[in-house]
Amino acid sequence: MITKPTVDRIMEATDIVEVIGEFVQLKKRGANYVGLSPFANERTPSFTVSPAKGIFKDFSSGKGGSAVTFLMELEKFTYPEALKWLAKKYGIPVEETVDTTENLEEQNHRESLMIVSGYAAKFFHESLLDTDEGQNIGLSYFKERGFSNDTIKKFELGYSPDQWEAFTGEAIKQGYQEEYLVESGLSVKRDNGSLYDRYRGRVMFPIHSFTGRVIAFGGRTLKSDKNVPKYVNSPESEIYHKSNILYGLYFAKRSIREEDNCYLVEGYADVISVHQAGIENVVASSGTSLTVEQIRLIGRLTKNITILYDGDAAGIKASLRGLDMILEEGLNVKVVLLPDGHDPDSYVQKFGTNAFKTHIDQNKKDFIVFKTDILLKEVGDDPIRKADAIRDIVESIAKIPDFIKVELFVKQCSSLLAIQERSLLTEVNKIKLGKQKKYYDQQKVELSKLDVEKIEIKENPPVSKSNVEDKSQEEEVIRLLVTYGHNLINWDGIADTYIGSFIIANIADVIFANKTRLDFIEIYKNEIEAGKTPDETFFISHIRLDISTLAIQLLLSPYVLSPNWLELHRINVNDETKNMKSTILGGIYHLKKAKIERMKTLLSKQIKESTIPDEVDILLSQFNHLKKVERTVADYLGIVILK
Repeated sequence: MITKPTVDRIMEATDIVEVIGEFVQLKKRGANYVGLSPFANERTPSFTVSPAKGIFKDFSSGKGGSAVTFLMELEKFTYPEALKWLAKKYGIPVEETVDTTENLEEQNHRESLMIVSGYAAKFFHESLLDTDEGQNIGLSYFKERGFSNDTIKKFELGYSPDQWEAFTGEAIKQGYQEEYLVESGLSVKRDNGSLYDRYRGRVMFPIHSFTGRVIAFGGRTLKSDKNVPKYVNSPESEIYHKSNILYGLYFAKRSIREEDNCYLVEGYADVISVHQAGIENVVASSGTSLTVEQIRLIGRLTKNITILYDGDAAGIKASLRGLDMILEEGLNVKVVLLPDGHDPDSYVQKFGTNAFKTHIDQNKKDFIVFKTDILLKEVGDDPIRKADAIRDIVESIAKIPDFIKVELFVKQCSSLLAIQERSLLTEVNKIKLGKQKKYYDQQKVELSKLDVEKIEIKENPPVSKSNVEDKSQEEEVIRLLVTYGHNLINWDGIADTYIGSFIIANIADVIFANKTRLDFIEIYKNEIEAGKTPDETFFISHIRLDISTLAIQLLLSPYVLSPNWLELHRINVNDETKNMKSTILGGIYHLKKAKIERMKTLLSKQIKESTIPDEVDILLSQFNHLKKVERTVADYLGIVILK
C-alpha cells in the first residue's frame, strides 16, 4: 500500500489539466477547460476540467473525479497503478508500507499480464544489446535501417534469440507463471504441455499503451524462407486489443496536440524513421485496417489527419472506402502520395527531414479531392465507369456530418467532375435520407421481432413534487458543505466557527431521504467530531464512488456564465459569496421548509385516517408544532403563509 504522505505529495504535484491534456484535446472556457468526452462518442464538448478544484466531469457518461479517477476510468488502472503513473510523471519517489518485491501470485490478472509483458520487453532489449547473437543479427538489422542508438532505446526495440525456449525458460526461472506467458502470446504450449518461444529469431517491436506500458509485440523475421511469416504479432488479450491501439501513439501524442495534426503511416519502421527525423506526430495502424476506435483515439488529440501513402496504386484504391470512416467521425483528412518505390521510411532516410516536409506541404490534398483524382484517372473516358466513380465520390461526401464542409466539397468536386453542383447536392441528400430511412426501417424490424406478449410493461412511478424538492434542497445543502464548509463564519460576530460545523449543527433534526446523501452528511459529521473539517479534495478523492460522484456533480456545471451578461447586456448575476449568511441560512431553511411540508402532509393523512381520539390529539399537537416551526422558517425566507 502506498503511504498517505506519498499520496498527498502526488496529489499536490498533479496538474489535472496537464494530465488529462495528454489524452484529450482541451480548450479553455472561462475558469475551466472543455473537450470531447473520451468515454462517449460526441461532437459537442461536454467534458469539463476544473483546474481550481482539481477535478473533471464528463456530462455525457456521468463519470467524474480526480486525475487518479480519470486514469482508472480511461486506462483501467488500479488505484495504486494510477498513483504510480502520476508519481513517475512528476518524479516523486513512491513509499509503500509493505515489501515491494514482485510476487506475481498476488498480482491481479491484468497487472500480471502487464508485468510479464514489461519483463519480456526488457529481456528482448537486453538480448539485442548485450548478446553476440543479438548484436550480430538484430542490432545490425536496425543499424542498416538507419535507426540510432537513442531511437532503439526510446522505442525499446529488441531481439528474440533463435532458440526454442530462450525467453520462456528464463521467464519461468525468474518466477513468471506459465498461464500469463501463454495468455500474453509470448509463449506457445505444445501438445505435451511444455512451452516454447513464439518470437524466436525475430527482431522485436514492443507495442505501448497510451500511457507507455508495453502490452504487446510485433516480431519480424530476418529469414528469406517464404514459408516463414514475415511478421508475428501478439494475440488479443485482456490488455491488448489491436483495434484500440495505434503503434507509436504514446510517443506521438504530445506532438499531435502541439501540431494539431496526426500523420498516419502503415508500419513500425515508417513510424520510427519519421519520428527519428524530428517529425514526432506520426502513428501507424500496424498493417491492419483502420478502425473506428483508432480514429477516435486520434480524434481526442486533433481533428486533422494526414495519411501518407507509399505509391502502390492497388493498395491505395483498396483502402479508400475504409477511410470514409474518418469522414464519418467528423475529422479532416488530407492525403499525400509518395513517389513510386518509396514509403515514409525510405523517403525520409534518403532525402532527409526538410525534403520530406516540403513534399508533404506541396502534395497534400483533401481526401475527397484525392479520391476524385484517383478514380477519374482510372475510368478514363468511359461514361458508365465515370458515373459509378461519381456515385462513389458522392457517397464519401455524404458521410461528412458538417453540412458546410459538404457544400464546399460539392463545389470543388463539381468543377473537377464537370457536373452541376445542384446535381451532386441532390445525390448527397438522397444518400443521407436513404441512410436515415434504412436506420428507421431496421428499428421497425427489430421491434417487430419482439414478442409483445412476453414484455412486461412497467410504468415509471410518478415523481412527486415533494421528492423533487427533497433532492434539490438536500443537494443544495451538501453543495454548500463541500464548497464553503471549510471556511470560517464571518457574520454577526460569530468567531472560530466553521460553516460546515454550523450547517451540521442546524440540520441535526433533518433526516435525508436518499441513502448516498444521508451517508454524505454522516461522513461529514464524523469528520467534524474527529476534529477535522473536510474540504473539496476530501470528497473528490473519497473511496466511495457514489460519494465522490455526488461531490463532483455538485461542484461542476456543464454551463459557463458568459461575460456578455454584464459587459453587453448590463445584467448582474447574483454572487452568493457576497452575503454568505443569506446563502447558508437560505440553504438550511429551504431544506427545513421542504421537510416540514412533507411531514405536515403525512400528519394530515394520519389525522384523517385515525379513529382513536387520543391518537388524533397527539397528531394534532405535532401538526401545530410543525406549523409554529414553519412560521419561523417562513419569517426568514419572507414567505407569507395563508393557512
